[in-house]
Amino acid sequence: MKAVPPAGVFITFEGGEGAGKSTQVGRLARYLRERSGREVVTTREPGGSTRAEEIREALLAGIAKPYGAFAEALLFTAARIDHLDRLIRPALRRGEIVLCDRFADSTRAYQGAAGGLDASIVRALERIAVGDTRPDLTLILDLPPEAGLARARARADDAAPDRFEAEALAFHARLRAGFHAIAASEPDRCIMIDAAREADAVEAEIRAAVAARLPGLFPAAVTESHHDAA
Repeated sequence: MKAVPPAGVFITFEGGEGAGKSTQVGRLARYLRERSGREVVTTREPGGSTRAEEIREALLAGIAKPYGAFAEALLFTAARIDHLDRLIRPALRRGEIVLCDRFADSTRAYQGAAGGLDASIVRALERIAVGDTRPDLTLILDLPPEAGLARARARADDAAPDRFEAEALAFHARLRAGFHAIAASEPDRCIMIDAAREADAVEAEIRAAVAARLPGLFPAAVTESHHDAA
């Protein structure tokens, strides 16, 4: 009789510009591969599939900006549908751990809270695209927008800022408030992580959060965190 794979685990990373999400996705992926004995998939939004990556390029170039937040949200939703169908859901069915750099909360925060799109529209698009494929855990990397934008500029060297990095500081302040509101409204799913610290400290907090919220995912990490705290 064929063995049934364990349930897949879906962890998303959220936050403003320069919060260090991709760095921490990579670090957690390495740790989980070492400790969990399971396949770990890393991906991002917009993107993660061929079609979604094409939409990503257009969005970050600002092609949809003149048409407003609703048009952008539609494009993000189209990319998300393809990403879910082609990568995320198949990986979860195989019992893998999926780590995603941004997901539906980014649409809530960027096009909703910061962009002014009505929350009922954002929720309707999310229901259509996401359905029951909700994250098991969402880690929101939080830091003041001034610090995040400075990091993003330093990372980009001489490259021009993308569509969202180029927004005024007030936009990024609304964005941060939007993520705080999401965390407050869904505390069982979301954990706020202080991302203003060094990457090693952020990584340690993320490991502890994953061990606490998803016990049994990597039991060695639970033992280690208890030992370190002693």
